[in-house]
Amino acid sequence: MGTVMLYRLLDQTRICITQPTHAWVSGQLAQVWGNQQFGAIAPYQEVCLGVEQHDIGWLPWEAAPTLNPDTGYPHSFNEVAPEVHTELWAGAKHLAMPMGRYVALLVSLHGTGLYERFTHWKRSPESTRVVETFLQQEKEFQQQLIHRLEQDPSYVPYVTPEAITRNQRLVATLDALSLAICMGVTEQRQIDQVPTATGETTLTLMPIADDPTQLSVTPWCFHTNEVAVVFEGRILGEEFADESTMRDRLTDAPWVTLTTTLHGRTE
Repeated sequence: MGTVMLYRLLDQTRICITQPTHAWVSGQLAQVWGNQQFGAIAPYQEVCLGVEQHDIGWLPWEAAPTLNPDTGYPHSFNEVAPEVHTELWAGAKHLAMPMGRYVALLVSLHGTGLYERFTHWKRSPESTRVVETFLQQEKEFQQQLIHRLEQDPSYVPYVTPEAITRNQRLVATLDALSLAICMGVTEQRQIDQVPTATGETTLTLMPIADDPTQLSVTPWCFHTNEVAVVFEGRILGEEFADESTMRDRLTDAPWVTLTTTLHGRTE
């Protein structure tokens, strides 16, 4: 559940992008999100930080990625056992809590939301048991935290069911948008259940002139005329049979800086 390592092919070169880097891109997008159609982020600072830290639970994994022997590369999506990814998600709220209660709430909600939307974990009785136990414990934590936030006048407007649902969907939207950007958009992509000022809509992404670093986004959801994001990756030019060697090579791999610019409708 979740992407352990993102991969992008650039001129037949495999670039590894970490979860924290992908989340950083999400945070860059959050800072400029919103306009008359899409409304504003509220509470702004807390949601922007929650978006930027939404995958903080994967930090221990990224520090020592494991090898998928079938591919010769670090594990990517849906290649990790539920026992592993639920433990990482369970720890995420504790890593986020020092940054603030609302941030921790959003991180936890993002984790449970992923399991609720992507249910391939139901394929076996054991994984079903593991994930359902995780979901029960995480939802108890969320309810306790919401109750505490309801006692704080500063957060009362932001812990209504409507506000929480909106912000949870906003984190999911910016997560999906960042994943598309980091991995490269080479054909039309759509992101649904995107919150607007009055409901929800679907975003459509398209590369401009077949260039994945220049994307059109419709409807336009930002309050600036265009949005440029920057992120880094490491070039991993070989497959591996040994995990220790893979980790060593990844540590010493050359870095590359990538940029993507988002534009409104182009005629």
